[in-house]
Amino acid sequence: MAAPPTSPRVKYNANANWKVFVGDPAGAEASAFDDASWKTVTLPWAWNEDEAFRKDIHDLSTGIAWYRKHVSLPATDAGKTVFLEFEGVRQGGEVYVNGQFVGRHENGAMAFGFNITKLLKPAPQQNVVAVRTDNAWDYREKATNQTYQWNNKNFNANYGGISKNVYLHVTEPIYQTLPLFSTLGTTGVYIAAQEFDIPGKKATITAESQVKNESVAAQTFTYEVTVEELNGKLVKTFTGEKMTLQPGETNVVRASSRLDGLHFWSWGFGYLYNVYTTLRVNGKATDVVHTRTGFRKTEFGNGMVKLNDRVIQFKGYAQRTSNEWPAVGMSLPAWLSDYSNRLMTESNANLVRWMHITPWKQDVESCDRVGLMQAMPAGDAESDVTGRRWEQRKELMRDAIVYNRNNPSIIFYESGNESIREEHMQEMLALRRQYDPNGGRAIGSREMLDSHVAEYGGEMLYINKSAKHPMWAMEYSRDEGLRKYWDEFSPPYHKDGDGPLYNKADASVYNRNQDTHAREDVIRWFDYWQERPGTGKRVNSGGVNIIFSDSNTHFRGAENYRRSGEVDALRVTKDGFYAHQVMWDGWVDTERSRTHLMGHWNYKAGVTKPVFVVSNGDKVELFVNGKSLGFGRQSHRFLFTFDAVSWQSGTIRAVSYDAAGKQVSESMHKTAGEPVALKLTAITHPGGIQATGADLVLVQVEVVDAAGNRCPTALNMIDFSLNGPAEWRGGLAQGPDNYILARSLPVEGGVNRILIRPTTQAGVITVNALSAGLKAASLTLTSKPVPVQNGLTWLLPGSDLPVNVSRGPTPVGPSFIASRTTVAIVKATAGANQDKAAMTYDDNELSDWKSDGKLASAWIEYELERPAAVSELAVKFTNWRSSKLPIRISVDGQEAYRDTTQGNLGYYTMTFPARTGKVVRLELIGASTSRDAFGIVEITGQKDPAAGQNERTATLGIVEAEIYEKPVPARSAQRTSGVGTRMK
Repeated sequence: MAAPPTSPRVKYNANANWKVFVGDPAGAEASAFDDASWKTVTLPWAWNEDEAFRKDIHDLSTGIAWYRKHVSLPATDAGKTVFLEFEGVRQGGEVYVNGQFVGRHENGAMAFGFNITKLLKPAPQQNVVAVRTDNAWDYREKATNQTYQWNNKNFNANYGGISKNVYLHVTEPIYQTLPLFSTLGTTGVYIAAQEFDIPGKKATITAESQVKNESVAAQTFTYEVTVEELNGKLVKTFTGEKMTLQPGETNVVRASSRLDGLHFWSWGFGYLYNVYTTLRVNGKATDVVHTRTGFRKTEFGNGMVKLNDRVIQFKGYAQRTSNEWPAVGMSLPAWLSDYSNRLMTESNANLVRWMHITPWKQDVESCDRVGLMQAMPAGDAESDVTGRRWEQRKELMRDAIVYNRNNPSIIFYESGNESIREEHMQEMLALRRQYDPNGGRAIGSREMLDSHVAEYGGEMLYINKSAKHPMWAMEYSRDEGLRKYWDEFSPPYHKDGDGPLYNKADASVYNRNQDTHAREDVIRWFDYWQERPGTGKRVNSGGVNIIFSDSNTHFRGAENYRRSGEVDALRVTKDGFYAHQVMWDGWVDTERSRTHLMGHWNYKAGVTKPVFVVSNGDKVELFVNGKSLGFGRQSHRFLFTFDAVSWQSGTIRAVSYDAAGKQVSESMHKTAGEPVALKLTAITHPGGIQATGADLVLVQVEVVDAAGNRCPTALNMIDFSLNGPAEWRGGLAQGPDNYILARSLPVEGGVNRILIRPTTQAGVITVNALSAGLKAASLTLTSKPVPVQNGLTWLLPGSDLPVNVSRGPTPVGPSFIASRTTVAIVKATAGANQDKAAMTYDDNELSDWKSDGKLASAWIEYELERPAAVSELAVKFTNWRSSKLPIRISVDGQEAYRDTTQGNLGYYTMTFPARTGKVVRLELIGASTSRDAFGIVEITGQKDPAAGQNERTATLGIVEAEIYEKPVPARSAQRTSGVGTRMK
């Protein structure tokens, strides 16, 4: 072990003891202003937190709120340089210190800070920091009168005020700068790894620091870098150049070294290191910056992404950046961010795409710890923009890159939630190259299907493939469903799809039950799985399901919040969570055998219902009380359906087998007995409850039978009481105001959760739960004190949290076995419009060929590079979402396939017995019909234009066509049996 370098530099947590007033009293910036009657809070704290999930996003309160803090620095900090850092203010913030205006920050998304040295009073005098916040939806930039595109009522939940952390940094006059570009113009420390040898566990680590000399004399220093394991074990110390800075001068210093014995950050393996960058003057450490980071290798090309030399298909969620909870909004303790984000990895997600707005630093660092890759946007809405609005987006991207470039979990920088013009993409690429040239990240935007600049792309909802830069779906599977609704046969017997219209359009898919919602998750993922790496030269790199947790944002269903989550707003799981766990358990191909039996097994006598099983096995057998009901009907690879199963009290069990008939996994439910009692369970910070005034405790309540089993159809009302030093924040359930802050609320599906917030006073906290006819439950908790001196503490949010390495290092060996091989097309001949025929195999989904509307000329022939045993075609037809085409395929003149295609979300695959030849002909043999197969409704209430119109036509149109043969026989894919084992 080696102690980290000691330094006079200090970073204080400045979250404690803020005073808040909602309103705009005159003179509130003045030091002498009387704020004694204002509410005392610990940050982060949004002044309208009570409204989270109670109000529709459009109705969240806006206005002016003042935050004030009295603080005095220790005498040991006299004569030093002091910076004030805010991780973010919503929307605009004007900062004053001791009555003097310091500066303004207005984008509502990003961190900022100020050098306040000259405004401070020496110890022991009190200093007053005052911040005037304004979270108006139509907030306008003061200098230009321009609004911000991402300050949007559909997706950016408006939790106003200082809803993120605040810090004070104290440094010597010569120091490494902070990465707060917008207000300080500085870039801080940058750590990057290159020249990887993954098998040898080696890489070259380069550290660079921007250094500023604010002393009155020239300063000569040596730059030193120390890399340590999180347990304090020294990896290596190395030095860089010696540099002299004149007074007022700023420059960048660097050091590099080859390191071995490294553990590479990976999916589900949040392996991090402490890196200390030190300035030594005359051998003495005068400034030390601690950066927690990880090292990993990425590659983007051939339509795929590699992490640590292994191909990975993205499987994850498009999550609202607010990542919010009922009655607290986004302002959480760091451990609860870890709890939520780790749940994503436990569903076997490997990527979270934060939507529209740069994520909070706390979530960024959380993803580092839990091993979850991120796509980081800057700020946008649904379109490209020009002028000042585009400049705002560029500035936010620059600031976000500088602030977050040391976080290994960030893999993508997202320049827009919709396609941007090529010159704009070039400007964003230039930012990435300037500020993060060696971080192993790709910058792109949604869509960008034919871009020559974007480093990745992909649409929402639809399937894209590429042999060049990777394409993955930015969001898919929008359906919504309330966790309360199991199916039509369970209390409260919600009929699937029942609910109001959305903007006068049918909204059945936004009012689902759990069973159909989870089934739809499987059906939608199948489209991406079918075009995964290993399925040809052009592949799809995956997609992210919208969303992970129910959200206080735009909705289309019956409730006033979005219920597309695979967990509810309190992170109680839905069936879709487990469906993804089955389908996503592997880097590309599934690697661990899993089975999930949807729903429960508590019904009324006489109920006969369909039973759905999600499994990555080859076949599934269903047993009721030990009696086999046979094998399920397989569809969409992972879904197995048993159409009419009669309920009997006892046990239902789904058993999965591999192709050889060997049992590999199973799932079962038992009928629970009558409800007899309540059960309470606390979920807390892993180190215990902290009396900071900002910590939270998540308390789960269950209705259980005599054996302690949860009763899955229970809807009992629970009456809570709280005693001790804690504040009630409550839970959420369907009902008046969604039961926000209510002391009585029902369980749903036998379970619910509530939040309590310990105060700054340590002590014993008791939660009691009562329900008519059930045995009561009580939970006793103890919060521990956290020292605060003059409004400051040394305990930094998240600094005491462990990392998740449960998935282990990146596995050795391929992540997929090729299931088909592309046979190259060298020439296309068409019955009409010959000049466009080559566009059907140009790897560009924005070009296409169409016949002339005459059935006789509705054909195209492909000449292959060589004779091949053709067995499959994948075609993206024009109007692919709505068209049904009667198609015939022939190989060297011999018919191989005849059928009618169905509407799809991208590519339609036609499989047939292998037929050897060199010319493949695809022709339309009758009029096609066009009718939307999906009913997807946009925010406006309009149908997506890709749906097409109801019509009949004799036109054949093709965007891309690919022809395949079976690969050379390979060994069977290795898969372990049982959920708890891991492939070696």
